[in-house]
Amino acid sequence: MSDAGNHVDRLRSARAELADARDAVADHGEGRLETVRDAHREATSLLDRYEGKATGTGDFRAFVQFQESFVELVEGLPEDLPAREAFEEANDLLDQRRLDEDDFARARDLLEPAADRAALLDARATAKERYETARRDARKRLRELDDRVDRLERLQRLGEADLDAPVERLRDPIESYDESVRAAWTDFRREASAREVLRVVEASEAYPLAAFPQPPDDLREYVETYPAGEESIPTLLKYADYSSSKLSHYVDDPGALRTRVATHRTYLERLDADPLTVSWPPPSADRLRYRAAELVSVVARFAPEEVVAKARRLRRLPDEVDYERLRETALARDELDDEERDRLERGAVEAELTAARDERERIEAALADTEAD
Repeated sequence: MSDAGNHVDRLRSARAELADARDAVADHGEGRLETVRDAHREATSLLDRYEGKATGTGDFRAFVQFQESFVELVEGLPEDLPAREAFEEANDLLDQRRLDEDDFARARDLLEPAADRAALLDARATAKERYETARRDARKRLRELDDRVDRLERLQRLGEADLDAPVERLRDPIESYDESVRAAWTDFRREASAREVLRVVEASEAYPLAAFPQPPDDLREYVETYPAGEESIPTLLKYADYSSSKLSHYVDDPGALRTRVATHRTYLERLDADPLTVSWPPPSADRLRYRAAELVSVVARFAPEEVVAKARRLRRLPDEVDYERLRETALARDELDDEERDRLERGAVEAELTAARDERERIEAALADTEAD
């Protein structure tokens, strides 16, 4: 059976089971069944509590209390209560001068019709839980199918891309910018003071699409306020390796450098130009426009004008070339492997997509058809 058939059958079966369980409760009345359930619990509790005391030649007082309690329970039940006769028969059985364990066992048997009526409430609760589980599982399967359809549609779209399209019209300006901004940042990080570098990093926070990871507060405060902040990041990292006695020749407060810089060595070492580069394959045209505008704002704070000009060129790029067509080609070349291309050529992807859409439609229809009040 297909996944769709399994979910559809479960939904229909669970909906029918719930409807039957609700009808069974409605036939007797929910309130009346709750009274039966409470009475059966009380009767069973009395049997359990007094069985060892009120049998044989046991405690006579307990025997009397038991019979009186059971009579009081039965006489207090509504005349038209479902399975009332079961309580009456059990009461008649227990109305003896002497009781033994067999009498208690027989009384429990006589109360079974009441237990069966009370069980209708539990059956309804169980049916509702199964129904909700079936719907939850079906909705989960729908989410899986949505993802599968999206993946297959994307794969099919990539399969339609022109693999011979001149993607260098996108790649060349992007790679040229990436190489230039990496070189500019490397120079800036090596030559500028740590204070200047972290000020650029902090300023980038205003541009989420071109933001560096922000420095820890104690490192930022140290670089901004201590004289050593005028040194470059490579120099500070070199200082962090010095012994305290040697370090005292270079900075006024060796302990502060060790606690503020050395502990954040990993952050400083990883502070590279990656946040300012453009991925390949490239992002959508709109995202590149927005991102390039923010890149210009950040890059202009440290890089030569020729690098800033390359960032501006990226902002214009979607309007200068057939961007989306070339991007689809770049994505197809990058993402499609031999197996996927073979599936596309054989029509397997189209068949899988049709099957996934069909399964999704069947489950959606079943969810709508089996929706309970």
